[in-house]
Amino acid sequence: MNQNSHSPVVTSRIRLARNIKNFSFPMMLSEEKSNEVIQEVVKIFQHDDSFKNNFDINILKEIDPLIQQELVEKHLMSANLLNDFRKGALLISKDKKISIMVNEEDHIRIQCIEKGLEIDKAYGAANEIDDFLEDKLEYAFDEKLGFLTSCVTNVGTGLRASVMMHLPALRVAGELKKIIQTLSKIGLTVRGAYGEGSEALGNMFQISNQVTLGVSDKEIMDAVQNIIKQLIEKEEKARSFLLNNDRLLIEDKIYRSFGILTHARILNYQESMMLLSDAILGVDLGILTEVNNTTLHYIINSIQPASLQLIFEKNLDERERDIKRAEYIVDLLNT
Repeated sequence: MNQNSHSPVVTSRIRLARNIKNFSFPMMLSEEKSNEVIQEVVKIFQHDDSFKNNFDINILKEIDPLIQQELVEKHLMSANLLNDFRKGALLISKDKKISIMVNEEDHIRIQCIEKGLEIDKAYGAANEIDDFLEDKLEYAFDEKLGFLTSCVTNVGTGLRASVMMHLPALRVAGELKKIIQTLSKIGLTVRGAYGEGSEALGNMFQISNQVTLGVSDKEIMDAVQNIIKQLIEKEEKARSFLLNNDRLLIEDKIYRSFGILTHARILNYQESMMLLSDAILGVDLGILTEVNNTTLHYIINSIQPASLQLIFEKNLDERERDIKRAEYIVDLLNT
């Protein structure tokens, strides 16, 4: 199902957790044994021309710390892998849609991200990589339990299906707390954009399955997609309610936020995200026509600390980042 630019759905992600038989889980591996796991995975890609030419191989301890952090900001690897980067590697497809984390919580974590509600498409790409690796590695697998993983919540399919959604109207309506409680009762979870423990900045929420044992891949994906379609409907109804009950108030909020974005001299990250959320809502509602969501999402992906410093090619302290962030946003929105 393709979502247009006005959909609350931002991206879909599939993540598969796998481990190699006869190796301890990453948390128990020495750096030497971790390197053996990396070599096992890397040599498979290096010996296959189709994959070798389509993936960049990164040994994390050889990468600049700022670039490591940017990879987290771009959702190409997890903060968990960054925390123990000396044991890890990261393979990234040329189009940046697929990343393979080596020695994160599990030996192999295959991730594919697609724009819009494209869970099936993301699964197809991730599953192709999984089949390719499984043909050359012996996975840790139990006939009754399924794929064996470091964390019990991933045992079984090892599949996490996630959808990133922009839900500003539901938050304004005060319905999110009830929705989150309801979803948790049916095996789904709602988190911030960076998963467990992250804050939902800019009204961006990640909805994913919690249950991986005793269900099939298809059942997991169908359950997530069905809930997402219901959330789309609820968000759209909440947006209509805001427009129909006090259009002037919502227009004022959107234009005030856009005015700050186009004229501010100093912007911290949290404030920027809330202002950008208002602007995205304005575009979605047809109120704001001076900009499009492609530009706004590009800004969101560029204004975090590491990404910003790499853009300006210099190390910046917090205040300098806030100044440069405002400068960067103003320049993009006024060109």
